[in-house]
Parts: sequence; structure tokens; C-alpha cells
Amino acid sequence: MAKLTDTALAAAVDSLPGWVVRDEKLHREYQFPDFVHAFGFMATAAIAIEAMNHHPEWSNVWNRVVVDLTTHDAGGITAKDILLAEKLEELAKRLQ
Repeated sequence: MAKLTDTALAAAVDSLPGWVVRDEKLHREYQFPDFVHAFGFMATAAIAIEAMNHHPEWSNVWNRVVVDLTTHDAGGITAKDILLAEKLEELAKRLQ
């Protein structure tokens, strides 16, 4: 999978509310009502993530989940990262 061009990346980020490019990674910080919802998001997302075989860099502290996406093999952000970000958005909407 090829790294996105700057133009394609800018268009993709514009379509993903809350996502930015930070340190050459697609970055998003989610805030949930409490730890159970944050952890529920991660547990639910893990199933989709595993099915895609595309694993994020992410962390959780209480009600927050921080996600960074990049495709290491491509050396940057690819369409695969955009697809995962879209899936995470869909799942997060159910729990926020």
C-alpha cells in the first residue's frame, strides 16, 4: 500500500472530524463519559482492528483514548489508516 500524497491526505483529514496529522501520523484523542466506555471502545474496536490486520498505536487513561495511525511498511499514512480511522469514528459514536 502506497503512502498518501499530501493532497489526498489533506482531503481525507478534512473528512474525519477530530483527526489531525501529528508527528507524521493520523492522530485523534477520544473522550468518553468514563473508563468503562473508553475501555468498551477499545475492546469493540479490537475486533475490527484484528479483522483488518492493521494495529494502531493507542493508549488509555481513565476516560480518554489516544490513537495514532500509520502504516509502517509504507513509511507514512495510507488509505488503510483512513479506513481504520473511519471505522473507529463509527464505533466511538455509539459510546460517546
